[in-house]
Amino acid sequence: MFFFEYYAQYVYLKAHKGCFCFFFFLDNNNNNKMMKMMMSQHHHEQVSSQTTKFKSFLNNNASKELRRSPTKVVNRLSKKKNEHNNRRKQRHARRDVTRACGIIGVMTHENKVSAELYEGLLMLQHRGQDSAGMVTSDGSRFKEKKDNGLVKDVFDKRTMNYLDGNIGLGHVRYPTQGGLSATEAQPFFVNSPLGIYLIHNGNLTNTDELRLRHLNARHMRTNSDSEVLLNVFAEDLQREINLHPLRDPHVQMFDAVTQTIQKVRGSYSVISLVNDVGLFAFRDPNGIRPLVLGQRVNKDGKDEWCVASEDAAFGPLGFKFVRDVNPGEAIIITNDGKMVSRQCVAGDACPCIFEYIYLARPDSTMNGISVYEFQLDLGRRLAQHITERGWDIDVVVPVPDGSRPSAIEIASALNLPYREGLVKNRYVGRTFIMPDQRTRELSVRRKLNAMRSVFNGKKVLLVDDSIVRGTTMNQIVNMVRDAGASKVYLASSAPPVRHPNVYGVDMPSREEFVANQRTEEEVCEVLAADGLIYQTVEDLLQAGKTMNPNISRFDASCFDGDYITGDIDEEYLEDLLADRGLGKVGAVKSL
Repeated sequence: MFFFEYYAQYVYLKAHKGCFCFFFFLDNNNNNKMMKMMMSQHHHEQVSSQTTKFKSFLNNNASKELRRSPTKVVNRLSKKKNEHNNRRKQRHARRDVTRACGIIGVMTHENKVSAELYEGLLMLQHRGQDSAGMVTSDGSRFKEKKDNGLVKDVFDKRTMNYLDGNIGLGHVRYPTQGGLSATEAQPFFVNSPLGIYLIHNGNLTNTDELRLRHLNARHMRTNSDSEVLLNVFAEDLQREINLHPLRDPHVQMFDAVTQTIQKVRGSYSVISLVNDVGLFAFRDPNGIRPLVLGQRVNKDGKDEWCVASEDAAFGPLGFKFVRDVNPGEAIIITNDGKMVSRQCVAGDACPCIFEYIYLARPDSTMNGISVYEFQLDLGRRLAQHITERGWDIDVVVPVPDGSRPSAIEIASALNLPYREGLVKNRYVGRTFIMPDQRTRELSVRRKLNAMRSVFNGKKVLLVDDSIVRGTTMNQIVNMVRDAGASKVYLASSAPPVRHPNVYGVDMPSREEFVANQRTEEEVCEVLAADGLIYQTVEDLLQAGKTMNPNISRFDASCFDGDYITGDIDEEYLEDLLADRGLGKVGAVKSL
């Protein structure tokens, strides 16, 4: 055995039959700083120093083959770092912003709930494409399947036949905390008390505090805040059962989650599957992430239920929208189809406004606001400001897909033709991105193609739902010019993004925002456009409040820096940036 120090982190190196395994240990003071060595820059001097140490170790312990090539070990480390960075580039390639998670729970009286969960997850696939998971129960045992990949790839026919039962959960994920390992795919499970599976959409902002104070030495297998949330709730439920063993199980559940909500900060819409109880769903007191309830009646006249991130998942399954799960509310759906709810803590809906701009499907309605109607209103409001600019425009073209409703309304308000000038290739998937500029440009051109018949000789207004990093938009502008456009103006349905989103939308770091410390004119110059206009924060918020006057406040923190939970300061954001720079990866990794 041999220990060596690297950026204050330690690696245990074991040579066995010519193979090396690296085990990356946690810093006890900060679990989020794990794997720092793997993510750190390997400078030449450091590599040389390590090589000398490896030679000394290998001369005493390693096989002849490895003794002849000790630098292979260091090179393998560098190779893994580069592979990880390339995976991160692939993840961020899609329009700068990545989606968070989609969750669904279904209770039926038939034994094929997995088929319904599958269809529901397909309707929520837009919320996460990195992993998918499902768990079902027939009342006697749980059956689980989760892995990296799209829904259609994770669940084959054999798996679907295995996942029998009448009640279950499904999850699609993009990691906002945690890593790419399949072990961090949801759902998560604890066997005590009762046996609980949990899926979570959102992001906790006091995870470190919860780990230190509220887990009672429970062992965490991952870096995911969702696993922390599950174990905090499990601890509270165990305490309730110990203190009041004869109490009604539903009362125990509600009392336990009341304690959990009082401890946990951040955003969380949660669905859990609890042995001998049923589905158990709850939402944070600010209602930052969406959660909706659906109901249907089967052929025998019995009630069946669905809880999901968006009501768009209800349509193919035949569920009718009942209502939103209220902020601070918890709901139990029993195995025999009864629904019980309790307002556990006072709540006030302050939904994330980015849901309506970018995350949610246009056919969804959340918190009483139609996503499609909201996007149309953004177009009408933006058109008024475009008129004031006095631009000479021939045609309005959306950047597919999310900007279409706003672009249609802008074209109508300005009495200009609307054209689909950018054609999206839906069969490319994620491409391997090399670090050179030429390949990055090729990646964009694979996904979008500009039609010369639309752009040639025209003064074009391109409409996008948001402009975050700006690298993709810059390439689109150049593509449109190459297709013959004489002028290219840009309109963003969203205000400039200047602040990180800490509530479950994984964005680039603040330094990567194209609008960071730049004026509108300076951003326009970076994007190589002839003009640029953003939606105002005031108009954005007013659009939401007009559609639901009962909502007094939205979370628009990525635009105005005003964080709903009140616990986000500059120190927190700096730690977030440090973690992002290191990368968030699995707790144990073999190289």
